[in-house]
Amino acid sequence: MAGSTSTGGGSGPANPPKILLAKPGLVTGPTASKFGRGGSGDEYTASLRSRLPCIGSLNLLSDSWDFHIDRFLPFLTDNTEFTVVGVIGPPGVGKSTIMNELYGFDATSPGMLPPFSIETEEGKAMARHCSVGIEPRVSAERLILLDTQPVYSPSVLAEMMRPDGSSTIPVLNAESLSAELAHELMGIQLGVLLTSICHIFLVISEGVHDHNMWHLMSTVDLLKHGIPDPSLPTLSHSQSSNTGPEKDSKDKSHEGGEYMAMPVFVHTKLQDHDLSPHNIVQLRKVLAQFTSNSSFMRGKNANLSKEHPVSSVAPSTQSHDPDSSVPNLFVIPMKSRDDSPGDQYESYTSMLWKLRDKVLSVNSPSFRRTVTERDWLKNSAKIWEMVKSSPIIAEYSRTLQSSGMFRR
Repeated sequence: MAGSTSTGGGSGPANPPKILLAKPGLVTGPTASKFGRGGSGDEYTASLRSRLPCIGSLNLLSDSWDFHIDRFLPFLTDNTEFTVVGVIGPPGVGKSTIMNELYGFDATSPGMLPPFSIETEEGKAMARHCSVGIEPRVSAERLILLDTQPVYSPSVLAEMMRPDGSSTIPVLNAESLSAELAHELMGIQLGVLLTSICHIFLVISEGVHDHNMWHLMSTVDLLKHGIPDPSLPTLSHSQSSNTGPEKDSKDKSHEGGEYMAMPVFVHTKLQDHDLSPHNIVQLRKVLAQFTSNSSFMRGKNANLSKEHPVSSVAPSTQSHDPDSSVPNLFVIPMKSRDDSPGDQYESYTSMLWKLRDKVLSVNSPSFRRTVTERDWLKNSAKIWEMVKSSPIIAEYSRTLQSSGMFRR
């Protein structure tokens, strides 16, 4: 399983190498995992400090919208048992908070900074975003977590807009676009990339009635065609061909269509009245109708729960029809000051814990072939170039431009 905690190929130590990117001095490697936290393990850690990049420079996407792998590659191994989890959503919905929870960050630990920066009150007042491009981290469970810059973000748009209204970022290679159109395409490109290189991607919306992310993912589903997953042999000729039952089982999971990561639609900051079983069931029904004809439902049998799709709704309120097509949905309440659970519904903290437990136990889609962490990263860079040069996305851009919706 992609989320297994065994090391690559089953030949390494029982415990995987642990990488704590929140504090560079605590980074460990395969050698350190053999000896624990003392002795040779500490010596190995010390030897890495001079050659591992600082945390702030790890972004996979630069300001010029190019994909960089050299800074993050030292944190990856030849392990083949890993899970890639990406997140996408508008500003201020809790993306980085959720990713910190998936990482296993304990905010009560003294002296530890969160792996992903969280929006501050000053940042909110200045309308600034705290994530840029794609920020990666690796957890002890070999979760490769990809936090992304917000979509539909006024601050991102403001930073990329020239005085004449054109974009400073060449999102479609060298093609010149208006900042508004380039900003729209950036969200689509991020979505296409995440659905191509992740096992699981979290689609975050705020409240019950914000369906903008649903529409964005529908567009991503429409424009993703022709983009492979990171294990395609033509992307990495160094990969050996796989034979036997393992390859057969992986290939069968993709019969009849292209690879699509498993989406989990997460609605955050719900008020208490929004969390009633009736309202959540209605939300699930609407989401099911909205995604019924999408590629997201092709892997419906790979839900986070074998009996029911992931949800914070009590099992008694969920459909027991095994043939029903329902998307993965999780709801998180608004965080209260005391964060104490009410008489009927669970607290903000408990729901974050449950979401982490579900993701860690996921039976997510597999790539077509076995791939190492390092090859995954190298091939993801090639996939990003395919996304930026996609003729389908370019044609969609021209359609939007000719529609008059965006400044020329």
